[in-house]
Amino acid sequence: MSFLSRLLLRTMVAAAVAVPFSGATGSAAVPAPPPAVQPPLSSADPAVLAGRYAASRTSVLAAERSAAAAGHPSRAAALRAMAGQDRTFLSFDGRDGGRTAEVFGDLSRSGRIAVLVPGSDTDLDSYGRLYGGATRLAAQLGERAAVVAWVGYRTPATVSPQVLTTGLADAAAPGLRAFVRELRAAKPGARISLVCHSYGAVVCGSAAPGLPVEAIVLYGSPGTGADTAAALRTTADVWAGRGDRDWISGVPHTRVTLPFATLGLGADPVSPGFGARIFPAGPAAHSDYLNAGTPSLRAISAIVAGHEG
Repeated sequence: MSFLSRLLLRTMVAAAVAVPFSGATGSAAVPAPPPAVQPPLSSADPAVLAGRYAASRTSVLAAERSAAAAGHPSRAAALRAMAGQDRTFLSFDGRDGGRTAEVFGDLSRSGRIAVLVPGSDTDLDSYGRLYGGATRLAAQLGERAAVVAWVGYRTPATVSPQVLTTGLADAAAPGLRAFVRELRAAKPGARISLVCHSYGAVVCGSAAPGLPVEAIVLYGSPGTGADTAAALRTTADVWAGRGDRDWISGVPHTRVTLPFATLGLGADPVSPGFGARIFPAGPAAHSDYLNAGTPSLRAISAIVAGHEG
């Protein structure tokens, strides 16, 4: 077994000891009612979108009442903010930590759409980080573009056995595929990009084959579950970037097959052998890529807009 393989195995064992039941309590334990069933998004007509947004707001408020009644005031406060008239959700489910698809910008008029796919430790209680990044990306793109923050899966904890395998990503991929295809049906002429952070890059890698998007942007990525960009089996341009201060560079980029699991997430997306197009990420740390004024935000925005050069 190679040094990297042994290091990965030791990391997995340490994580298993530290958090053997990661995700079993905390955010996922806050009760919420089932959301209202909504029809597929077949059109981006403003009236159709308004109906989706109104139905999702009703679901947010129902989850807020449930959280308050169960004695979770911080969750209830966060949900009250999400139910504001300036917030627009294509879908919302408050159960199991939360599933959301929030729109930033005017989706009905947008010709460029970024679907943000977040990584570990993203749920309703930590949603502010994703919200901030989506807001800044939308501002950088301007009024003829839209950003959708998609939290369509139960994300792993940063320190957990699940973060070392593609299991949660493979389970999330069908939902991401369905969402993107629904979005494509509603906006057939738009340029759609997947913008995938950290473990979200693993989700995007699993969902990539045949997906109707123009670009896949991997940033702060530990891997995609594939060894090359070609192995993702996508016609999209695959981009990758990593900031100089991102700790993810220290993650072993290998896979180890054990009797009970395959550990590791494949090749480093910014390595020459992977074959992605590299964008400049500057000095970004792991959570800084979408900070205002950064080279990484400018580069990701240019890719989404199709102006990458």
